Amino acid sequence: MTELTDRYNRKHTYLRISVTDRCNLRCLYCMPEEGMQFMAQDRLLTYDQIVEVATAAAGFGISKLRITGGEPLVRPGIAGLIDRLKAIRGIEEISLTTNGLLLGAQAAELKHAGLDRVNISLDTLDGARFKFIARRGRLDKVLEGIEAAAAAGLTPIKLNCVLLKGINEDEIGRFLRLTEERPVHVRFIEYMPIGHDDAGWRERYLPLARVLEEAERLGIAYAPLPDGPAGNGPSENYRIAGAPGSFGLIHPVSNHFCASCNRLRLTAEGDLKPCLYWVDELSVRPALGSPEAMRELFAKAMRIKPENHEMAALLAGTSQSHVPTERRMSQIGG
Repeated sequence: MTELTDRYNRKHTYLRISVTDRCNLRCLYCMPEEGMQFMAQDRLLTYDQIVEVATAAAGFGISKLRITGGEPLVRPGIAGLIDRLKAIRGIEEISLTTNGLLLGAQAAELKHAGLDRVNISLDTLDGARFKFIARRGRLDKVLEGIEAAAAAGLTPIKLNCVLLKGINEDEIGRFLRLTEERPVHVRFIEYMPIGHDDAGWRERYLPLARVLEEAERLGIAYAPLPDGPAGNGPSENYRIAGAPGSFGLIHPVSNHFCASCNRLRLTAEGDLKPCLYWVDELSVRPALGSPEAMRELFAKAMRIKPENHEMAALLAGTSQSHVPTERRMSQIGG
């Protein structure tokens, strides 16, 4: 096997690696405020094991890695891991998704280690609302992290904004205007029912058609940006006339992008997930130390990967063909 191609002729070149399920926030769309059970530290894949899996994946055509969590920057030694991953033959790009709270202190070191760019979660530009959504932390620390990332050259900087009906949809205009002021790339993301198909999700879900409706209401002139910023992935991108930044829509529920999916996920304890939403997982631990077993593991992931995640069917209340995961997003790696 020289490349990872599934039954639907989708070629996989992207591996998202979660390094921890722990987080220093408790965002209301990601995990409960109290009572979250985190895995024991000795259950996490070691950095040596992560490098082994990533090296095998690179041999199968994976060229892009993203470090995720939980919050990846709470795990010590991340810069050292990135340095090792960047040295793997075939790995062309490494990015990281973070809530930004610890980024101010680590941005320069991460860049020096070989990190190419960051995605920073930012669901509001209001300090009090930040406390309501994240339940912990401070907005000003996230803003410091954004400044540090820019100073370190971790660009293009993408700001991930999960839109929540009745909570932050009134800030769409502020985020759009932010792209006129700064060379940042705001990505509005639909709230997904990962690990909690409940009334709260249904009440807060907002289709991203709302973003373009708001832009038109405000008289904001925008145009499609076909190429988008580096690593734009499934984002549908736009730029306001004359703006240094851009905005994008990632709508996995209302307009899923499964037909072009090129990614696999590795959870913090070592399970390979072909699809974010479904329950199917394959432990890499039995394959460690055996190139042949690792090859078969990745090949099996391609064989069992479904055509799509069917979140829209869930929203519509119709039946689904597979079993959804019960894991929270923080337990998978977003």
